Amino acid sequence: MTPAHHAPIGSVAREGDLVQCHLCGRWFRSVVAHLRSHGWDHLSYRQAFGLERGESLEGNETRRRRARAMRARRALDPNIRAGSRLGQVWVRSGALTRAAAQAARGRKHPAQRRLKTLRALSAISPAARAEGTRRHRLEQLRRTAAETAARLGFGDIGALVRDRTATGMSLAGISREAGLHKDWLSRHLATVDPDAARAITAGMAQRRHDRRWLPVIRGLGFADVRGYLADRHLARHHSVRAIAAEVGFSRSAVETALARHGVAKAPHATSRQRCAARAAAVADRFGFPDVEAYLADRRAAGLSWRTIAAECDQPPSWLRRRAGRSA
Repeated sequence: MTPAHHAPIGSVAREGDLVQCHLCGRWFRSVVAHLRSHGWDHLSYRQAFGLERGESLEGNETRRRRARAMRARRALDPNIRAGSRLGQVWVRSGALTRAAAQAARGRKHPAQRRLKTLRALSAISPAARAEGTRRHRLEQLRRTAAETAARLGFGDIGALVRDRTATGMSLAGISREAGLHKDWLSRHLATVDPDAARAITAGMAQRRHDRRWLPVIRGLGFADVRGYLADRHLARHHSVRAIAAEVGFSRSAVETALARHGVAKAPHATSRQRCAARAAAVADRFGFPDVEAYLADRRAAGLSWRTIAAECDQPPSWLRRRAGRSA
C-alpha cells in the first residue's frame, strides 16, 4: 500500500535546486541522503512512489556538480575509464538494453513509466499506433516462420509447407510437427508467404476435387487425373462424352477436370481424329503426302468431283470440304 505522500505519485517535485520528499514534504538538495532519517532506502522509496529506478532524487545543481566530479575522476582514474569504455560497448552492441529488459522481466512498471508511455502515446494518432502494431505483429510472424523452417531444415516456410503437403500432410499436421498451434499455418501462411499459400490452396482444392476420380482412374492404370485425361483426350482423342461414359461422371465434371488440370479441350475430338485418319488413308493409297495434294492433282487433271469420289470411295461432299481447307 502506498504511504501518505506530499508529492504526486509517479513524479518528482522539483523547485530550483531542491527536491521534495514524498514522505514528509520537506525540500532537500538530495532526498537520497535524507531518506535514512525515515528508515528508508532509495530503492524502496522509488518503488513505493512509482518512480523509475533511474530517476534522479537530487536537485539540478547537485546533479551537475556530481557530473563534473565524475568527468574529473574519469580523466584521472583508469578504472573508471575502463568501465566507461565497457559500458559504451554494451550500449552499441545492445547488450545493455537486453540486460535491462531481462532484469525488468516480471517487474511491474512504475507509475512514472506508465505516465511517460501515456504521454508519448497521446501524441501518436490511432492510425499510426495501429500501423505500428501491425508491423510489429508481422515481424513476429515472419520471425516465427523463419525459425520454424530453419529448425526443420528448410530455407523458408514455403519450402517446408510444399514438401510436407506433397506427402499428404495437412496444414494442421505441419503446424503440430513444428510445435505451433494447429491453426497457425491456416491463419498466417498467407501473411508470411502469399505465393506458397496460393499454391497450397490451389493444390489442396485440386486434390479435394480429384478425390472421387482417383479410385476410378487407378483401376484403369493411371496414378493421377491429369495423366488419365491427357492420355484419353489428347493421345487417344476420346471425346468428353466418351470419357464421361468411361469414368461414370457427367460431361460437366469431365470438362471441369480438363480445365482444372490444364488439358485443352478439343471439340469433336473423336470425329476429327477419325476424319484425319480417313484423309491420311486416301493420301497413302495414291502416294500423296496428304489428301489435299491428291485432290489438287486430280482437279488439275480435269477430273470431276464425282469421278474423284468414285476413284477413292469417298463422298463428294467430304472431298470438297477437304479441298476447301487448302484453298
